[in-house]
Amino acid sequence: MTEGTINKKVRVRFAPSPTGGLHLGGVRTVLFNYLFAKQQGGDFIVRIEDTDQTRFVEGAEDYIFDTLKWCGLTPDESPLHGGPFAPYRQSERKPMYKEFADKLVSEGKAYYAFDTAEELDAKRKEINNFQYSHATRGLMKNSLTLSEAEVAELLANNTPYVIRILLPDEEEVKFTDLIRGEVTFNTKEVDDKVLLKADGMPTYHLAVVVDDYKMQITHAFRGEEWLPSAPVHILLWKYLFGLENMPQWAHLPLILKPDGNGKLSKRDGDRLGFPTFSLDWIDPKTKEVTIGFRERGFLPEAFVNMLAALGWNDGSGQELFSLEELIAKFSIDRVHKGGAKFDYEKAKWYNQEWIKKLPVASYKEQVAGLLAKKGIVANDNLEQVLELVRERCVLLNDFVEQAGFFFKPSATPDIAAIQPKWDEKKNMFFIELIRAYELSTLWEASDLEIEFKELVAAHQLKPGELMLPFRIMLVGGKFGPGVFEIAAILGKEETLSRIKHVLSLF
Repeated sequence: MTEGTINKKVRVRFAPSPTGGLHLGGVRTVLFNYLFAKQQGGDFIVRIEDTDQTRFVEGAEDYIFDTLKWCGLTPDESPLHGGPFAPYRQSERKPMYKEFADKLVSEGKAYYAFDTAEELDAKRKEINNFQYSHATRGLMKNSLTLSEAEVAELLANNTPYVIRILLPDEEEVKFTDLIRGEVTFNTKEVDDKVLLKADGMPTYHLAVVVDDYKMQITHAFRGEEWLPSAPVHILLWKYLFGLENMPQWAHLPLILKPDGNGKLSKRDGDRLGFPTFSLDWIDPKTKEVTIGFRERGFLPEAFVNMLAALGWNDGSGQELFSLEELIAKFSIDRVHKGGAKFDYEKAKWYNQEWIKKLPVASYKEQVAGLLAKKGIVANDNLEQVLELVRERCVLLNDFVEQAGFFFKPSATPDIAAIQPKWDEKKNMFFIELIRAYELSTLWEASDLEIEFKELVAAHQLKPGELMLPFRIMLVGGKFGPGVFEIAAILGKEETLSRIKHVLSLF
């Protein structure tokens, strides 16, 4: 297979910068790329765009791959997985980009700009909303305003420079977006983007085009915030490789704040109390922890399902989709043009439904780990307990409260809930219940309930008066599944021990 030749096999890529934790919008971009590729029998590639070394954050690349692993979105090619188009980090491909930037300069499609940072700052103060464009490039220090001799001397003296694309003064640039249809730009509204920086590293604009060509990318899905850069990329494709080799593009809708006013940010999550990152992210400099969906108690199946529904549906009304079902049913023409409002309550609904839908064995170990963090050691009854309480759990963390008491009795049972109506009759009832249960040879929930109610009748009491005290004795609070199911799982010895303990507190 030759580099850059037209390849009919679908190849998509996710190209993040390792600058911090991965926002859920980035994970949704991964998901839509992945679904499209797998449905088409194609390849999903992850390419790390680390050309801006000033923004590089230690640990960010590992975090990206940890996220993909948790979500079950395994790349076919990446820095971690290898592949025929390695290397997959742009920083390791640095020498190649200058060759293409120089080609553009030699063909009059780009130019050297020698302006210093101070000169650019001065121009920004002088001109409101300054852009380095057809309107201002003639005022600047570049190879368009300097003589050939001056340019040659500056280059010979190793004067720092950048290479900028030379945009036509007024030209319409069109392309067909797979989501938005035909999109048109006028180059007079776009600035001459930097293609190669002074340190020899390419900017996103040059690197993304060169790498998409070299890696034979057929479809490029990215967030709609990149739409204004499209004319620069289209012209680079036209100048370097020909538009016939350009991938088909789709600009995905934004994920919006819950009120729909603007793009969802980490600050919104912090302010409103929900995660916006997939996994916990610890800032290596400040040590600040940003909580993730996984640590908040989300299942990956629910997280992926929720992301797919942010801006896409299959038109059937179905809401719960496994990854396999999403691959089968995904289509880019069902992706919405408008932004999708993030709804944390709906996200939790997905998680609750997946807790009920999946076999408890699939998340048993995660729950055991959560219990262990609270000093609770689960036993062989864990799966049985999870089956019993999962209807009551929205997040995996809820299992700590809903299941923890099965393995560790409450240190502070809610005596206050029953003390006002406690009397000697009730005390005698539970003393008799202890004797009855001690003699019992049967320990199924139904048997325990029959014995309990027969004793209630014998004491001429009402079952409703005794059920809450019994629950407090076993659970410690006013929650949990059926009290006889609880006693059956706890077993005779533990049930009697808990009844005796609470009786001793009166």
